[in-house]
Amino acid sequence: MLTSIHRMSQDPAFPSQVTAADLPRVLGASQATAIVVGTIIGSGIFLVPSEMMRDTGSSSLVYLAWIVGGLLSLFGAMAYAELGAMLPYAGGEYVYLRGAYGDTTAFLYMWTWFAVAKPASIAAVTSGLARTLGVFSAFHWLTAPVPGLPLLWSQVFAIGVTWFMTGLNYLGIKKAGDFQLVFTVLKGLLILIVAALCFASASGSWANFATGLPHATGGFGGFMLALIATLWAYDGWNDLTMVAGEVRHPERSLPVALIGGLLIVGALFMATNAAIQYILPAAQIAASERPAVTALSVVAGPGGAGFVAAAMALSIFVTLNGTVMSGARVPFAAARDRLFFRQFAHIHPRFQSPSTSLIVQGLLSTVLLLFLSQFQQHFELAVFAEWLFYMLTTTTVFFYRKRRPDMPRPYRVWGYPALPAVFVVCAAAVLVWSYAGNLKGSLIGTVLILLGLPVLWIVRRRYGASVPMEASHPAAQR
Repeated sequence: MLTSIHRMSQDPAFPSQVTAADLPRVLGASQATAIVVGTIIGSGIFLVPSEMMRDTGSSSLVYLAWIVGGLLSLFGAMAYAELGAMLPYAGGEYVYLRGAYGDTTAFLYMWTWFAVAKPASIAAVTSGLARTLGVFSAFHWLTAPVPGLPLLWSQVFAIGVTWFMTGLNYLGIKKAGDFQLVFTVLKGLLILIVAALCFASASGSWANFATGLPHATGGFGGFMLALIATLWAYDGWNDLTMVAGEVRHPERSLPVALIGGLLIVGALFMATNAAIQYILPAAQIAASERPAVTALSVVAGPGGAGFVAAAMALSIFVTLNGTVMSGARVPFAAARDRLFFRQFAHIHPRFQSPSTSLIVQGLLSTVLLLFLSQFQQHFELAVFAEWLFYMLTTTTVFFYRKRRPDMPRPYRVWGYPALPAVFVVCAAAVLVWSYAGNLKGSLIGTVLILLGLPVLWIVRRRYGASVPMEASHPAAQR
């Protein structure tokens, strides 16, 4: 049990019954890997190739964007593996940033995840699920407006799915982890079947990789916009660190799951994207709302299209579980450190889940789904907010190496300092092009982040000084 729990229990603002227990370590290495793989592989690989083709205009550049995005994400995962094994606590990046740069930076990260990044990711995933199900005639009603309301039925559907998955996680991370493991294996098999059907088809041609789209955005700017789309598709590799406090043997399980999981994802993404491009030329990919469905309809007719759409729906549903699971741990961790409202530190006495954090996260996602109906708006808003703190968090590797060389490091990032430095520089470039490609959304994200400052002032006035880092996280003790 963390020292911070005892300190909080002596503070009247944190009654003992609210924080009497820690979240249990019940996730094994296989479940941890499934969180990485299952959270990453969602709607992105199936839905964003059309946007990417319109940005780059070249099949080869789309494939290059997938490769660059995968390598960049791998470099980040390697850095996070060192941090996670060194500080295996709930909250992930929040913990690393607090230890390196103090309470204000950590709070703004928590606020960003709580108010922007996680709700936007959940909204994007559920919107992608509704978009995918639209291929079935039984779900054509999703595109219709709700009578008497300025909403589409797809928004209502996405809100319902959000609350279903929130409910599953409310029942405890063990149940959610088992769900993640079983269905991640299943969707991996389905993806391999889709790729195999494409490559075995006589309808494909390697010449499609040389095709282009004359009126695309093009140039370096277009490539960067496509890269941002791939980074959203790869998004989720960091989520495991947020539930690190519930992983058994984290010093071994976290690096294996982060790095191994991302390598598995990269292989599946390359296979899927190559399969789509083998069947479809650039113009067809750009014109298709669902490129993977279109490719399978060429290969196997309506039955093939239905198969891949069902696989996509399952994939998206599983990634939503990991996203909901991880996001609630960040405000929970901050509340335990007296850096957020104490209600968020509540652990359900029966289900051992951060119940308040889960419910409020669902409410914020619902707000976004009500006011942003476009799939692309959600993922661009999420990518900007997330990569800002991916960049800052990775710089903490340098801080801890220099200032805290005494801390135990079960895993050390390979290629230090070059690979973490490459990640930081590339993350900065992504932020610049994120602003250029979606200025309005990025400005909204910036304002939402800065709104955390008055909230921090309120929290400090209400609860006083935060729990010292050395008290709340024993591995950080000098």
